[in-house]
Amino acid sequence: MEAATMKSLPISQSAIIAGDAGVLVLTHEAPLPSLRSSMILVKTVAVGINPVDVKLSGQMASIGAVSGCDFSGIIVAISPDVPKRRFSLGDRVAGVVPGMDSLFPENGAFAEYVCAYADFAWRLPSEIPFEVGATIGVRSLTAGLALFWSLRLPGHPDAPTVKPEYVLVYGGSTSSGTMMIQLLRKSGFIPITTCSPKNFELVEEYGAEKAFDYHNPENAEVIRSFTKNALWYTVDCYCEGSSMEFCYRAIGRAGGRKAIEPEYVLAHALLGTDVGWKEPYNVKADSKLHSFGKDWSSCVQRLLESGNIKPHPTRAQGSIGLEQVLDGMMLLKKKVVSGEKLVYRIIEDEALGL
Repeated sequence: MEAATMKSLPISQSAIIAGDAGVLVLTHEAPLPSLRSSMILVKTVAVGINPVDVKLSGQMASIGAVSGCDFSGIIVAISPDVPKRRFSLGDRVAGVVPGMDSLFPENGAFAEYVCAYADFAWRLPSEIPFEVGATIGVRSLTAGLALFWSLRLPGHPDAPTVKPEYVLVYGGSTSSGTMMIQLLRKSGFIPITTCSPKNFELVEEYGAEKAFDYHNPENAEVIRSFTKNALWYTVDCYCEGSSMEFCYRAIGRAGGRKAIEPEYVLAHALLGTDVGWKEPYNVKADSKLHSFGKDWSSCVQRLLESGNIKPHPTRAQGSIGLEQVLDGMMLLKKKVVSGEKLVYRIIEDEALGL
């Protein structure tokens, strides 16, 4: 496929891939991802680590595939079928991809170059640093899918509901949690949340009406009392047995406690393409989800341009390069990161060659 290209590109690149037994390793001989239809090629400037990146390692990895989902950078090539008004060469962008994808193994965020679908990449306003841009993708798609597709909340950031209701966000201090809390407020709902007491102030700054300590299982009943036994909606950002059980007990009888309908959320289902992850994370293309996803992605762009979304707290690392990402993955695996998102700069501004 011919494409608009900013400059000549290398044949190989540095990237973090799944080696033997799914152990993540840094290679300097990974191929560049091929520019497919409706995609842009981005020179990576910064990447963010998500829990899903850790889950898609070890036995869940695809040997040889590039890891990572969240990135920001500079557009260096554009597929000819991308509308000219959408992007230009040299644009600063953020985006999301399904790293560790056996169907597109050379493409992942933890690399010097990454391909993204144009419909799921966002122009970064000049005031938003690349490091913040690398936190946008997974959290925004997860929040939109969970709140406005799975829960089918009647409100929306573009059209707030006129009937305020409580919504419980279990794990409100996570990256997805702070995004959901903000979106719920902007959509006219009353977000309540669970997190560690040390993060109570954090989630309240993002708009939580009330925070409850998730360490205390009795707080599920406290929440039922707080919401007058009328909690209809919950979102679980942890997805573990104890967190799901907590959410079930918090839902009030008036909220359908005898007819709870759970649904698992995989943000990459919005991309409109099959994703070759292993069960239970494999994704099949769904045209209805894709249509919703494109509309939601446009909403994310508007929120970025208006400055109406507060970024999640980031822990931007001082060292430059992909080597540090492996250290960050170990920190997440050990569960020693709380209330922050780890972000890594891949290249300095002066090395972008613009």
